[in-house]
Amino acid sequence: MLALGKSLTKVLAARTLAPQVCSSFAKGPRQYDGTFYEFRTYCVKPSKMNEFLENVKKNIHLQTAHSELVGFWSVELGGRINKVFHIWKYDNFAHQTEVRKTLANDKEWREQLLIPIMGITDKQESEITYLVPWCKLEKPPKEGVYELVTFQMKPGGPALWGDAFKRAINAHVELGYSKLIGVFHTEYGALNRVHVLWWNESADSRAAGRHQSHEDPRVVAAVRESVNYLVSQQNMLLIPTSYSPLK
Repeated sequence: MLALGKSLTKVLAARTLAPQVCSSFAKGPRQYDGTFYEFRTYCVKPSKMNEFLENVKKNIHLQTAHSELVGFWSVELGGRINKVFHIWKYDNFAHQTEVRKTLANDKEWREQLLIPIMGITDKQESEITYLVPWCKLEKPPKEGVYELVTFQMKPGGPALWGDAFKRAINAHVELGYSKLIGVFHTEYGALNRVHVLWWNESADSRAAGRHQSHEDPRVVAAVRESVNYLVSQQNMLLIPTSYSPLK
């Protein structure tokens, strides 16, 4: 028994003295905040895109009466076209469940919004994401275009790649050619995935800024470090709809 007690004491001491592996990506006040963001992507039948957008414009108030719409965009460039992307904010999972129950019992919402758009939609995707602790949701200075960049990182989570990723993002932010709107880490969906939402005045100003960043040694160094943990990335150019809170 005495030998077992000594062994246990050594194990506990080793755990206490060992360095704690963590990352600024996953710690901070928002680590304990239940607020999350649902990313929804709908692929619309090509001949029905205008009909889809008009119907949502006319009836979106039936849903925003119950949950907060962060932004609603059509995909202009990158991947499949005839696609819409929207972000919804919830206080917690109980809030989302309550909203869904309320909408399911709302005859007007079902008949005027849900059923018409489901009939012309080919595919739906949903992801649950959290804002990373070192980033808050920002607003653009004026109307513009948006870029959503999605990074699939190596397994291991923010403890492995969070700090390097943060440095790469901040290096771009410091150049000032684009405004960072939010950095989101996926909780449900493809794991080890990070979405970064940027605002630009135009597609051309974004292109000019990107060329500038490729020649900046600070950006090059930070990105070179971060890509060691990168599996793949893709992006989309997004155009906000007239009813999108983020313009």
